Amino acid sequence: MMGRLTAAIFVLLVSCVCRTSGLTGCEGYCGRALSSCSCQPTCASLKTCCADYKEYCVSTLPYSGTILGGTDFVVLDATFNASSEVVCRFDNSTDTVGYVDDTGRGHCISPTLYETGWVSLKISSDNGTTFNRVGSWLSVHTGKLDSKFKAILVNSTKWQYYGTPNVGGSLEMTWDISLVGADRVNIELWGYTETGEPYSDNWQGRWEYLYSLAKDQPNNGSFRFVPQPAANGFSSWELGSVRVSPSTYPDGTWNVQAAWTEDHALAWHLEEKFRLDSAGWALEKCLAWDQLEEKLPNFLDEIIDCPCTLAQARADTGRFHTDYGCDIEKGSVCTYHPGSVHCVRAIQASPKYAAGQQCCYDKTGVQVLTEDSVGGSTPDRAHDWGSPPFKKPPRIPGLSHWIYDVLSFYYCCLWSDNCNYYFKHRPSSDCRRYQSPSSAVVFGDPHFITFDGVSYSFNGKGEYTLVTSEETQLVIQGRTEPVEGTTLNATTLTSVVMTDLYSDVIEVRLASGHHSLEVLHNQRTLSFSEQSWMDFRGVFVFCPTSTNVTVMFGSGAGVEVRLREGTMTTTVLLPEEFKNSTLGLLGTMNGDAKDDLLSSSGQLVQDYSSPEEVFEFGASWAVLNKSALFTYDSDYLLNEYKFVPRHDDTFIPQFTVPENPDDPLANLTAEICSGEGSQFCRYDILVGRSPQMGNATRVSFQSHVTLMNDLKPVVTCGWVSPPTNGAKEGTTYLRGAVVKFSCDDGYTLKGSAERTCQSSGQCYYDLHKSTNQLWQMCKYLSMVVCSVWYRHLTVRSFWVEGFLTWSLHVLRVFMGFLWVLWLLSCGCEHVWLSISV
Repeated sequence: MMGRLTAAIFVLLVSCVCRTSGLTGCEGYCGRALSSCSCQPTCASLKTCCADYKEYCVSTLPYSGTILGGTDFVVLDATFNASSEVVCRFDNSTDTVGYVDDTGRGHCISPTLYETGWVSLKISSDNGTTFNRVGSWLSVHTGKLDSKFKAILVNSTKWQYYGTPNVGGSLEMTWDISLVGADRVNIELWGYTETGEPYSDNWQGRWEYLYSLAKDQPNNGSFRFVPQPAANGFSSWELGSVRVSPSTYPDGTWNVQAAWTEDHALAWHLEEKFRLDSAGWALEKCLAWDQLEEKLPNFLDEIIDCPCTLAQARADTGRFHTDYGCDIEKGSVCTYHPGSVHCVRAIQASPKYAAGQQCCYDKTGVQVLTEDSVGGSTPDRAHDWGSPPFKKPPRIPGLSHWIYDVLSFYYCCLWSDNCNYYFKHRPSSDCRRYQSPSSAVVFGDPHFITFDGVSYSFNGKGEYTLVTSEETQLVIQGRTEPVEGTTLNATTLTSVVMTDLYSDVIEVRLASGHHSLEVLHNQRTLSFSEQSWMDFRGVFVFCPTSTNVTVMFGSGAGVEVRLREGTMTTTVLLPEEFKNSTLGLLGTMNGDAKDDLLSSSGQLVQDYSSPEEVFEFGASWAVLNKSALFTYDSDYLLNEYKFVPRHDDTFIPQFTVPENPDDPLANLTAEICSGEGSQFCRYDILVGRSPQMGNATRVSFQSHVTLMNDLKPVVTCGWVSPPTNGAKEGTTYLRGAVVKFSCDDGYTLKGSAERTCQSSGQCYYDLHKSTNQLWQMCKYLSMVVCSVWYRHLTVRSFWVEGFLTWSLHVLRVFMGFLWVLWLLSCGCEHVWLSISV
């Protein structure tokens, strides 16, 4: 009996395997290679696709839309007919009703989602019975969405201050009429709220239709109205968005084609009480928020510290990225941070509370602190960009941040003058704990500068490990190819591929013709025609131009790829957590240059000046076949890299630069290549035979030097307070900075009027603190006498202004002498003292 059962199971398994191996279609098998054809993303370029690949493994146009939904997109290349009943399923959870247009093309409508990034898309043509077409959809944060894809609040500040003193009249909004495929539209207000106990399982966020501002309006691209306080309790909704949708649908119909405004503070529809006394109304809200914050857990200890300078903030691209609300490249329109010219946000949310960090800088390049300015850097209880797994507070992109960090700023700072409550819970974190990342670079033909500053050239042909870290599972691999147009053996970097713990695989490579970069995600080529920022599993990609790509991992590792004159420059930035854990061509990141050139077998290069020995070191880091991450989507890549050893030992490069005064490029080389790093430039011109490459190498080297200077640690003494009953001048607290003090009318400053930040970072000595320490020293001598001395020293004057006994006077002089000696022993050049008179 058992034998027959075993035989039956064996026959069944064999029949299943046979059916799988004999498959010839992609229905249900997208992303897989079949026996006779392929359903993988690489099949198109390899010409191995199954006949129905595009029918079932679909692409869409557009491929992205707002997180709020309402985007109508076409399913490309798939076949539908007039009787098809299209249903589109997003993220395996939300269905929307699609349709078939007059040309037979299928359409989907994107839904309201509570997450950003790529989500799965499944499409049914039989009203949801089967979902046999699969693809993906990019959900985009409203703040990162191009304005042409959303309705625009004309003078958005007026909308969000409406009802405050001297702000009234009519409001106007506009939109591109093509975003709403209808002749007549409704203008609807939708509100957002979060309910339940914070940080509990029942904490939920939700959108809700509130009411219509107008119905059956012509779709002419604009709407103007005079807002009135909302009726029926709707004025309790303080955050929302206005939606323009076809009037053919009933009020508040979910997931129809629509144009949304950005989410914003709904000042314009708040109750009449707000309009009568907006500051008083806002203060009540501010105080209620203050009480709520007292009950919530402290998130400040787990967020990253800000960089000290604007140069550091813009250079640390693995951990910080430009805040779209305050961008120096776009005119520094910093609505919520007056006085700042640029802000960055920490890319990753904090691990436990999903909190964020925002760091802002003034025109001098130093950090602005909330202790000095209402426009200072502020941490966020909810990261503005959200964080995986999204969907629930405080991880819902944009909206949770509005609820816990932005509305409260309106209550306390913008609608009333009570910022002290806000900054009590959102104080700037200064940069005293900030540590700059270490950087390494590959550029030119190709040349390497390790994390610890060792520079060398390695011209092997193959695929090699640039960085590997066992601790974080970070792997970065590079491919080199022979330089075109030269008879001398030289190579250049043409592709870099990377992954981190639990992250997707990202590859950046030279596109055909070497005029642009191509980005691949899990072997699928990406288009950045609609969006420059994309969220993936464990990694973010930013591609503002076709020659500029930045990859940011959850570990804080960052990879910048730049295209210059047809050659790739790849910079890797790693935070302090990677110290002592890296291996590969970019060395061991530990501050010790002597162990950087360590082969994969553990052998150290003994002579860095020997190009042959360095070449052997480089060859040892050839990628193993089983660990290669690259995409092989051409016969050339298959034959030259995948099906052969990853290091081509038949390719012997030119190790030295030929010295030939009759070389026609000699004079040009002398003109282009000079100063530090000129040896790399000379090699690329005289060996690579390309002045353009040599010039690009020179620029890349100089850019790396600039980056290293920008990332240099700086000394900071931390924020210093103004004197009681006085003021201070100066908000810079870095080495060499001077802070000056003055008194209010009726008060006199005793002591130095300046303090200077010293190299030790320990220079700011507060005399009151010093006096407190003296009190602790002397209280055992005479509690009563010292109490009198301390009171006179800190409140009245150094000198006796009333009648004291001779012994008390002597004791005070003696203790004063000890106090001066103590200050001198501290080595502080400037001591500040404020004494009232």
